[in-house]
Amino acid sequence: MLEEDKRGILLESGTNEIEVMQFTINNSLYGINVAKVKEIIVSAPVKSMPHAHPAVEGIFKPRDLVITVVDLPRYLLGVETEKGPKDLFIVTNFNKMNIAFRVHTVVGISRISWKDIQKPDKTVSGGNEGVATGIAQCGSDLVTILDFEKIVAEIAPETTIQMSEIDQLGERQRSDAAILVAEDSVLLSKMIEEALHKSGYVNTRMFPDGQELWSYLNSIRGEKLDKNVSLVITDIEMPQMDGHRLTKLIKDDKEFTHLPLIIFSSLITEEMRRKGKELGADEQMSKPEIGHLVRVIDHLLDVKAK
Repeated sequence: MLEEDKRGILLESGTNEIEVMQFTINNSLYGINVAKVKEIIVSAPVKSMPHAHPAVEGIFKPRDLVITVVDLPRYLLGVETEKGPKDLFIVTNFNKMNIAFRVHTVVGISRISWKDIQKPDKTVSGGNEGVATGIAQCGSDLVTILDFEKIVAEIAPETTIQMSEIDQLGERQRSDAAILVAEDSVLLSKMIEEALHKSGYVNTRMFPDGQELWSYLNSIRGEKLDKNVSLVITDIEMPQMDGHRLTKLIKDDKEFTHLPLIIFSSLITEEMRRKGKELGADEQMSKPEIGHLVRVIDHLLDVKAK
């Protein structure tokens, strides 16, 4: 049923809305984008794995799929917590991976605007290394949206952006092409910028959400435009303005529509790919394929130059 419920909002074009699934850990309220969720199931026995990260419970096999289970209370609190018979597994799919997260209860789903999600203060989020990617106002409740990509990257570094992919591209020339990047995850923003610089694209400007990138574009309209932006890269999930809304605004604007735009997201599925294409994205690809991203940048800038 969840898959059918997700389809509606996912296929609507550029509405700048998100459905947040709220869940609890020790009575604290947290949230995850419904687009990342495959299903919710009652917690099941888990087979432990040797030498795993302390927050990795192990694996279990619902039906024919082996899935890694992350003990989210253990990860967030840093200590072992009692596992209750009524605990739930939120089974997710992003970055082409299936991962289950143990939680205590699931409260419900709220459909809100990305504008209702604020970037957390560093004192709340834990500074630049924090795991909160946003604070959402869901009715009368404040919900902490977790950076699940950062959680997985910390637990299993081999599953995230790999600089070795840039090394495999061989010797490259420096480029002054101005690349704008909208990415709300502090960790991934740093990794993307480092990878682009390492590949020769040293003229980058990073934005924590689509709204700030859009505001910057509007500030350089006219003669300053082509000197200050050659290509745009955007995530999908971001506070204030998501990547689909940003894509729609850019591609519907006659002054910006010529700018090559790449959607680089953990949520690229066939349905999302169709949506991005309808909105005018030039290319779309799934994280963490950073080598592929650089090759696509090369191609789009080469086409733009001709």
